[in-house]
Amino acid sequence: MRREAILNIVLFLLLPVTAGAALLLDEPFIITLATKAAILALAGVGLNIALGLGGLVSLGHAAFFGLGGYAMGILAAHAQSYTPLMETPFLIEGTKSMPVIWLVAIVVAGLAALAIGALSLRTSGVYFIMITLAFGQMLYYFAISWPAYGGEDGLSIYVRNGFPGLNTLDPIQFFAIAFVVLALALLLAGRLARSAFGLALSAARQNAERVETVGLAPYRLRLVAFVISGAITGLAGALFADLNRFVSPVMFSWQTSGEIMVFVILGGVGRLYGPVAGAALFILLEHVLGGLSEYWHVYLGLLLLMVVLFARGGLIGTVAGREVAHD
Repeated sequence: MRREAILNIVLFLLLPVTAGAALLLDEPFIITLATKAAILALAGVGLNIALGLGGLVSLGHAAFFGLGGYAMGILAAHAQSYTPLMETPFLIEGTKSMPVIWLVAIVVAGLAALAIGALSLRTSGVYFIMITLAFGQMLYYFAISWPAYGGEDGLSIYVRNGFPGLNTLDPIQFFAIAFVVLALALLLAGRLARSAFGLALSAARQNAERVETVGLAPYRLRLVAFVISGAITGLAGALFADLNRFVSPVMFSWQTSGEIMVFVILGGVGRLYGPVAGAALFILLEHVLGGLSEYWHVYLGLLLLMVVLFARGGLIGTVAGREVAHD
């Protein structure tokens, strides 16, 4: 078995083994950290489809992360206050059902990605980066000035939303939900990369002109990838807001976009399990170094610098001993 395949198996088992050990040791906080890592890895999987497969360096993915979070917050807030979301001839109410909230988050984030991508993908390079960043910041300032849902203070949800047959207030059961969603997203991303669409998208990243000569439209390929990427990131945002039972404009900030990109770069751009490795390392550093110094991001920055300069394949590429094929 190839070294990278073994490493992928280890990474896949890392989170559930950690959560299981924490359960045996009666350490619910560690289970929560594993859950947070799984959710952030899910956001990284979403970005990796755009960045790793499509070569789209987006600094605005926090827009989709935040939209997913606010979709959860708004629906749950109306459900807990027993007020309708919209008073129309067809009454639209809030909900505490996770599957319904996930569907709304995916649709809202996907539609936003369609609109943002349709405009942003008409540019490239640094212009694409700045346009995606601008959209994220627009939503950030809109959320700050939206007093109906907390404005700058954010919005609290008193009771975690429900999933049929499970007690979502139990840390290990909520972890199981997040981990299964992550596993499904990894399966989708893997299938996507090996599909005809994924191969065409990869070809468009390497040489768009040649792709056009065979009758394919690079713009459409990238737009579809961007929409899928945004939808997955929006789902991660809904889960993250549910984990914290709180949503705030910070979810839209450029720092959030940067952190999601850090997960991907640390683990390995284009590596299927790169976001898992990157998110797990980020949470570990935050927990260990954060207790020692409030400036722990300095050490993260140094590590990121070392990866960019000396390990372009990320952690997975370094351990596996070879670069990603498209690099």
